[in-house]
Amino acid sequence: MSAGLAIAPPRALFISFEGIDGAGKSTHLDAAEAWLRARGAEVVRTREPGGTPLAEALRALLLHEPMDALTESLLVFAARRDHLRRCIEPALARGAVVLCDRFTDATFAYQGGGRGFDLGVLARLEAWVQQGRQPDRTFWFDLPPAVAAARRAAARAPDRFESEDEAFFERVRAGYAARAAAEPRRFVRLDAAQEAESVRAQLLDALQALVAEAGGTERGR
Repeated sequence: MSAGLAIAPPRALFISFEGIDGAGKSTHLDAAEAWLRARGAEVVRTREPGGTPLAEALRALLLHEPMDALTESLLVFAARRDHLRRCIEPALARGAVVLCDRFTDATFAYQGGGRGFDLGVLARLEAWVQQGRQPDRTFWFDLPPAVAAARRAAARAPDRFESEDEAFFERVRAGYAARAAAEPRRFVRLDAAQEAESVRAQLLDALQALVAEAGGTERGR
């Protein structure tokens, strides 16, 4: 068989995309989705907070209404519970590949790292809500907060989180680094400070390796 020829479509993979605001996740989600669809996968693309009508309503509150870190955390996990039950778990059960723009690592990074909220409480909520469900692979788009801030300023008006200062995003970045250090087999760090094409190449190489590991395709693009 020639390199890159699909043996079978990739199936039942849960992949999350993480990083601070301005890391370029959406652009690279497009590339990952196209790559998987070209290989015959059913792809469900979703996001957090969000992914269901209830979770999207909670997202609007989180992004625009003032609240403390505990309230943020409770709303995030409430949205996640509905998202898991109504979107993620059914998609995986029928063999789809789920691409999720943020998942639980974002909560530990933003509420835990950025807000300084109790990581033990977050861990208990994670256990209750997710019941062991974690992504099969997490692509972490890592870049300095100053670079991310410049990208955000050029792209859109900020929401409540994007309006935070650089020190907040330094703590968020450290929160992601701590999660990656704790689960190095799940995380793939991508250098998001590079040009978009280089980041895309990093991502597709890592995605190809994941699919090959899962038995979906031969190695080679």
